[in-house]
This record gives sequence, structure tokens and C-alpha cells, in this order.
Amino acid sequence: MKLRVSAVQYHLHTIQSFDDFAKQCEHYIKTAEEYGSEFVLFPEFFTTQLLSIGSDQGTNLTINELPGFTEQYRQLFSSFAMKTGMHIIGGTHVIRKDDKLYNVAHLFYPDGRIAEQAKLHITPTEVNEWKMAPGNELNVFDTDKGRIAILTCYDIEFPEIVRMAKAKGADVIFCPSCTDDRHGFHRVRYTSHARTIENQVYVVLTGTVGALPTVNFMRANFGQAAVITPNDIPFPPQGLLVEGELNNDMIVTADLDLNLLYEVREKGSVTTWRDRRTDLYTDWNSPASKGE
Repeated sequence: MKLRVSAVQYHLHTIQSFDDFAKQCEHYIKTAEEYGSEFVLFPEFFTTQLLSIGSDQGTNLTINELPGFTEQYRQLFSSFAMKTGMHIIGGTHVIRKDDKLYNVAHLFYPDGRIAEQAKLHITPTEVNEWKMAPGNELNVFDTDKGRIAILTCYDIEFPEIVRMAKAKGADVIFCPSCTDDRHGFHRVRYTSHARTIENQVYVVLTGTVGALPTVNFMRANFGQAAVITPNDIPFPPQGLLVEGELNNDMIVTADLDLNLLYEVREKGSVTTWRDRRTDLYTDWNSPASKGE
């Protein structure tokens, strides 16, 4: 089983209207479609670009206004998925539920379904500056190309949650991220590599680039897309199928061979998933997690 994935290094800049946003997104979607991609990943918080439009009174918009764009965003990306036949991980978008803000990844299926995964681990900045609330449930998603999970940025830095996703049958972890400096970027990048080795899964990672001068806490972005593999003989020595040019506006594409994952889990140079010492620490496997 193979699947082709594209990851968008989304360029944030000031726009004048929702139509500007839609046209920029369509450009990336059409590019991925031309490459024959089956899955497309957008970054975390890329819809904050909508805040740069400003209000009718000429004032700056804040994170509290972003949920007001939710229906337009969902309709736009659902239409992209249905028109192209691709699965689109529409980065994350901030929604409001029960008077709380959540940072939620959206999976748009080609048949019109929309699935959600709220970010589970919230950074201090998200809590202190944006009053973001954490999600409380880990989901995995079945597609016609296998089972996937979506873990956003800070989530990938916690090994337990990726263990749980693998135990639930996910072979590919999509990780939309948004980091503002080298330190944050490398935290997410290095832990993504660790998660592929620990769990013998693929991680598809991307982030925002560019700047939003009128949007608080989105003025600086440091990002690079990458498709990351376990470090074993069937894969590239550095565990990289492809990576983008740092901080450039671009899209990267690669083919994931799921059969290689199954092979290294059984007879790789190391068999990290099979060799877990579940007599010493938690075994996340269970009949429910295996989809039974």
C-alpha cells in the first residue's frame, strides 16, 4: 500500500479579503493535485491569516474573532476535497465550543465528511495569551489508504500520545505545526524523528512561514515541511524522504510505502515497537485500540 502526500509551507502575509485567502489555498491545492497527491497537509494556525483582513471599522482582529470564519473555512476546504478527490488536513483552525476556544485540526474527506482532532497539549503562550483550552480525546481516522492520526505541534513532543495513536493502528502521523523561532522549530522537528523511531511510523510535518504584522503572536514564523521515516535500511539514512527549503513559500511531496513499515516492524535492524518492555511500563494496546 502506497500513498502520496504533500505538505504545504504556507506563507503568511497580510490579505484584504476571504477571497484572497481562498485563492492562496487553491494555489497549493491545485499544485498538490498536479503532483497526484492523495493527502495534503496545511500547517497549524494558518487561518490566523484571516485576522489580517481587519474589521469593517479598520481595527485589528484578535484570536477571539477567528471562530467567526469557521463556516466559510469548512465550506471552502470541503469543496476542495470533493473536487479533487484528495484527503486534506486543513491545518488547524480555532473554533469556539461552550464559550471556550479550541485549536482544532480538520480532516476533509473526498466524500464531504469532516473529522476533527483538537490539540491535546497546549503551550504556555496559547494558554496565557489566547486562553486556549485543550482537547480531551485522541482520535484515529480510517481512510481508503490506511489509518492516520493528526497530532498538532506540541502534541508530537509527548511520546505517550504517539504510542496511543500507534496502538490504535495509525501508520501515518500528520503534524501541522506553527513555530516562531529556531528553538521551537527544532523541538518539533527532533521529536518527530524520535516518534518515527519509537513507533515505526511515518510523520508528515509542516509549518507556517512569513509574517502577520497586525496579528498578535503571529508576527514571526520559522518553518519547514518534512516527511520523516524510521531510521532503518529500507529508508533514507537520515530518516528524511523529503524536506522543504527553510522558510520558503513552497510545497513538498513524497510517496509513503506502508509495506516497508510492516517489514521493519517484523524483521528490521531494530524492532522497537515489538520490543517494548510492557512488563515495565504501560502497554497501550487493547482490543478497542486495535479497532476490534
